[in-house]
Formats: sequence, structure tokens, C-alpha cells
Amino acid sequence: MKNIFFRKRLLTVVVMFIVALAFSFQVDGWAWVRSEVKIPDIPGYLTLKCDFHMHSVFSDGRVWPTLRCDEAWREGLDVFSITEHIENRYHSYDDDIKIDLNRSHQVTLPGAEALGLLLIKGGEITREMPPGHFNAIFLKDVNALKKEEFKDSVKEAVSQGAFVFWNHPGWRGQQKDGVSRWYDIHEYLYKKKHLHGVEVANGPEYYPRVHRWALEKKLTLVGNSDAHDPLSMSHDFHKGEHRTMTLVFAKERTEAAVKEALFARRTAVYQGDTLIGEHRYLEAIFNNSVEILNPEVTIKGRRSAYIQVRNKSDVTYELHLSGGKMEHITVPYKITLYGDKTVLLRVRGTDRKMSGKKEISLSYVVKNLLVAPKKSLPITFDIKVHFSPSK
Repeated sequence: MKNIFFRKRLLTVVVMFIVALAFSFQVDGWAWVRSEVKIPDIPGYLTLKCDFHMHSVFSDGRVWPTLRCDEAWREGLDVFSITEHIENRYHSYDDDIKIDLNRSHQVTLPGAEALGLLLIKGGEITREMPPGHFNAIFLKDVNALKKEEFKDSVKEAVSQGAFVFWNHPGWRGQQKDGVSRWYDIHEYLYKKKHLHGVEVANGPEYYPRVHRWALEKKLTLVGNSDAHDPLSMSHDFHKGEHRTMTLVFAKERTEAAVKEALFARRTAVYQGDTLIGEHRYLEAIFNNSVEILNPEVTIKGRRSAYIQVRNKSDVTYELHLSGGKMEHITVPYKITLYGDKTVLLRVRGTDRKMSGKKEISLSYVVKNLLVAPKKSLPITFDIKVHFSPSK
């Protein structure tokens, strides 16, 4: 009996050890797996996935800065910036850490280089509204921005060649009613060419009024996570969730090319399943994501044929039919092109006596591709239909 009991205990221990070992491998394997963000390059440019606004314990974040690098690599980013608050009141751990505003960049840079990521040096100039919070990236010395006057801080950033953008203009932490407002100080910065971009999206928030400003004033569209906690606390990556990010259309994968693209306003914002950007860039992304596998079909009488539509991106596109009634066929009013899937688009004949070959354009709008507030990207699918009559 003792031997049987001993063998059972030994077996239990061995099984528990194997399970623990397997779990450790699973956790380690998950932690060091990169999930690529599948949004295609567009003609002439690379589509770089970027986050230019996040924090660490060197200001009011709750993570060591190297974790931001690990997160960026795992979550498919190409470029990121850790933008610590410059002002002392936001240094939550200055009793424990000697605050040097360049230090989070210095600590993180070796890991970023080892993983092939671009790390842009930046900082956040932080004031009450107005003027609010502003990020400056491509800095040489973040500490030099520590000035008493807000305008002097921005002037110093610009003198270093920085790209300056306004953070979360509609954030209720500063605008209690959630309404974004353009104050005299913003007009001053704009006219001085000291304001280059604006966050139309910050984390889960989207600011339609700010989106309108950006289009009217030709400011670069930016969207970022503004992460303070670990990203896994606010995003369920197993369900396909992702941080808000800026898509930068760069000529090459270098810091200089990213900077050139930002100043040239070649960006879009990726938030949830929504893309926000100029018509030309969103159209290029859609056209390089979606492919009709069989653009030519045959329909007999009032029967149906099926167009196979392949979506190679991660974005699930929501299409709604636009325009008037079509001749000879009907198609679905709504189509969902799921990310990384192929779907069937049903084309049904309406005239049993119809014969001959017709070239037909199917006009839709992509509801979750915003070229302006409440204005979606129009697209067309061109197909050829061979009609034959039925008895």
C-alpha cells in the first residue's frame, strides 16, 4: 500500500511539474511574440505604425520605460516616443528616482535598437487650459524645455527642430464639458508656425471638432495611446484590441523620413476599427487591402452569382451601398469585409430575359474610414456580368 501511495504522489508531482513547465513556456512564448499590424504600404510609401505619446515612472506613468519598448515590439509598432511631462508637479516618483527628462529615452534606446524599433526623443509641455498639453518630438535635449513661460518652452522645442502637436484638446480633465475650443494662444502658435499637428484621437476618445480644425488649418492628424499604465490593463489583445496609433507614410524606415512625413502631413489615425485621414491616403489603404478574386461572373435569369472579396488587412471594413437603384442586378445594402478574411458578395439578376455582357460599378461608402467628421470614404467595385436568359 505504501508503494502504491508513494507512486501516486510521485505521479502527481511529475504531472504538476510538467503542467507548470508547459505554462511557463506558454507565458514566455506569448510575451515574446510580435503581432504585426496588417495595414498595407501605399504606393511610394511605407506605412509605419507609430505611437508618439506615452509615459513612464520618469513622470506620472506607472511602468519602467523599457516596458514601453517591449510593448511596442509585441504590439507591432515600428516607431514610438516616451514623452515625459516636463513640469515637476507631474513627477510622481521624484523621491525615488533622480528625474532627468532625457533619461527614459537613454534607458530605452538600447532595447529599441536591438529590436529594430525607432525611438524618437520627446517630451510633454503641460499647462492648464488654455493652452493645454503639447508634445514635442525629435528633441535633442528635453531638459532645455523646462521654462517658466509656456511660449518659451515651445520656442525652445521649435529651435531644436521639433515637431509640436496639441494633445487631447477635448479631454474632460481640462474641458469639463468635453467641447474642444481654439483659444487665442493656439492662434498665436499657429500663426508663428509653432504648432504642427493635433491629436484627433487620444486613447478611446475621438474629437470631431478637432478633426475639422486639422483639415481647415492643414495640421497633421495624430492619434496616440497616451499610456500611463501597462497597455494590457486597458486592451484585451486576445480579442484583437489595439492601442490608438498614428500611421505615418514615410519614404523609408528612418527617423529623418518619419520627421519629413509628419511635417508633410502624410498620416492617418488608427483607432479601434476606424481609420481617420485624408481621402487620398485612406483610398490607397483600402485599395491595397481589398482584392476582388473573381471580378467576372455569369448570371442566368434571376439567379445569383457570388463575388469573392478578400481583405488582407486587420481592419474590418463596413460598407454601405450608395447611389440609386441599379439596373439588372441587386446587391446587399451592407457588406462587412472582415479583417484577414474573404467574404462573398451576392449579385442577383432581376430580369430573366436579360442577355449580354455588362460592366457594372458597385458604389459603396466605407463607414469606418473617415475623410472628415461624419463623412466616409466612397469606393467602387468594378465587375463584369455575363447575363443569359432563363426559361
